[in-house]
Amino acid sequence: MNVINVNVGKREFEPIEDDGLPQLNKISDLAARIAEVVAVAKLHADAVDREARFPLEAVTAAKKHRLLGVLVPREYGGDGATIHDVMDMCFALGRACSATAMIIAMHHVKVGCITRHSGNTEWMKAMMKSIAAEQLLLGSSTTEGNNGGNVRSSAAAAEVVDGRFSLLRDASVISYGAECDGIVTTARRAADAANTDQVLVVLRKKDYDLEITQGWDVLGMRGTRSTGFKLKAEGSSEQVMAESYDKIHSQSMVPYAHLVWGSAWTGIAASAVDKAQTFIRMVARKANGQMPPGAVHFGKAKATLNRARALLSSTGDYFHRIRDDKQALGSLEFQSTIASLKIEVSDLAVETVLACLRANGLGGYRNDGEFSVSRELRDVLSSPLMIHNDRVAANMATANLMAAVPASLRA
Repeated sequence: MNVINVNVGKREFEPIEDDGLPQLNKISDLAARIAEVVAVAKLHADAVDREARFPLEAVTAAKKHRLLGVLVPREYGGDGATIHDVMDMCFALGRACSATAMIIAMHHVKVGCITRHSGNTEWMKAMMKSIAAEQLLLGSSTTEGNNGGNVRSSAAAAEVVDGRFSLLRDASVISYGAECDGIVTTARRAADAANTDQVLVVLRKKDYDLEITQGWDVLGMRGTRSTGFKLKAEGSSEQVMAESYDKIHSQSMVPYAHLVWGSAWTGIAASAVDKAQTFIRMVARKANGQMPPGAVHFGKAKATLNRARALLSSTGDYFHRIRDDKQALGSLEFQSTIASLKIEVSDLAVETVLACLRANGLGGYRNDGEFSVSRELRDVLSSPLMIHNDRVAANMATANLMAAVPASLRA
């Protein structure tokens, strides 16, 4: 394989056009701002998939309408949004463009970790202000070439000397690494630390260089551009979050990831249901109300979609209720619930799109035409594999055995 050196430190987004309206006051309502970005994402979704390119137009629109800083507290210039706000955002974007939805979802997972575990340091305060003011897009690097996708194990160490850190990491995947404005990565706490003694390191673009080691030629989610890189970084020791990663992982990383990823996958499934509904209605009208054979599969698709939505909504409520209770967040009950959510919602999303494929028949199977669910199917098939469901289930086997069985329906 040819290895290409790239210095992404000088790469920037295209300038946002100034239409003469104040950027910070253009659209105050979050739902309306999301709708503006959804319209752009939908317009370019097919090209993003076909060309396997980063959804630049949609992400630029997200910056313009200030969606990247919504989780930042108001005191640092953000919206102080809730987990439900971001879940709704990712669901809406998933209905328009899968790649855009997953990029925005992964970004918010990282921002959520920063806002909840910043340690009140000056560097982290300044970073939160920059995310809100500059609408920085944060990439994700939690997977290395030799850890098999196990995010709770790191080979590379963040070595801190005289108030500075250095890090050299062989990252088999850095989601949209060449296009982001910064990267949040896991690392070992020190060179002599155990692989599971991890920290989270926050990097701005000027702090690192990337060397491409692996491409991104995949079945779906092609626009996420999750390329492999060697990451070489250095900066202030304040960029290494003081709180241990095991706490960040259980209290923020996992809950945010499974809730917003699940919302994006469910949005993809909803897009397929939209197409199936339009198809069934069209056929029934032409047949004087006679339902086509595929209608039974549409009913199944609606049912599985609603199950996924209900699971996400109830688990989002659960997390929001205990979000500041560290003991509850670390409990076997919550950890089992949030892990099960990932498995169940990803499987339901795949079930939903497959049912829509059968509902639409050949029209759904085609790559062209208004009833095609080809893109939705290829994209949603990533959901059980993005942190493999079998790994999640195996990791939670002991916790599930130890967690109490509920004594009532509503307890």
